[in-house]
Amino acid sequence: MPNTGASTVHELSIAQSIVEGVLETAERERAEKVLRVRLKIGRFAGVVADSLHFCYEMAVAETIMEGSVLEITELPLIIHCSPCDADRILEGIQLMACPVCGTLSGDLRQGRELEIESIEIESPESVAASNDTGDAHGSSHRRNS
Repeated sequence: MPNTGASTVHELSIAQSIVEGVLETAERERAEKVLRVRLKIGRFAGVVADSLHFCYEMAVAETIMEGSVLEITELPLIIHCSPCDADRILEGIQLMACPVCGTLSGDLRQGRELEIESIEIESPESVAASNDTGDAHGSSHRRNS
C-alpha cells in the first residue's frame, strides 16, 4: 500500500493532470481506448512512483483509460561539474557534489522531469485495419507527446 497523507494527495493531483492531458490527446486522435501511458520522472521531481500508480488507477476509472498500463521510467539526477567540465550522475539528492572531484554544483541537468513520453491508443482506424488483415486482436497506434 502506498504511503498516505500529503504525498498521496500530491500524486493524485499529478495523476489527474496526466489523465486530463492523455484524454485530450486521445479525443484529438479519436481513440476508442488508451492502452498504455509511458512517463519519464526525474528523481528530483518529488513523485513517489508507487503512490502515483495507485492514484492513476483511481483517476482512470470509468474513462477510456481504465485498464491501461502506466509505465514509469525513473531518470537519474545529473549535475554539471564545472571543474571537471562533465555531467555527473548523483546517487542521491542529499549532496549536490561531483562524485569525482567533490565540487558542489547547483547546475542540475536532469532530474526534475515529469513528462508523458508516449501513449498507445486503439482507434477506429486501427481496429478496421486489423479486421481487414484478419487480426482478431486489433492493433494500436503509439503517439509520442
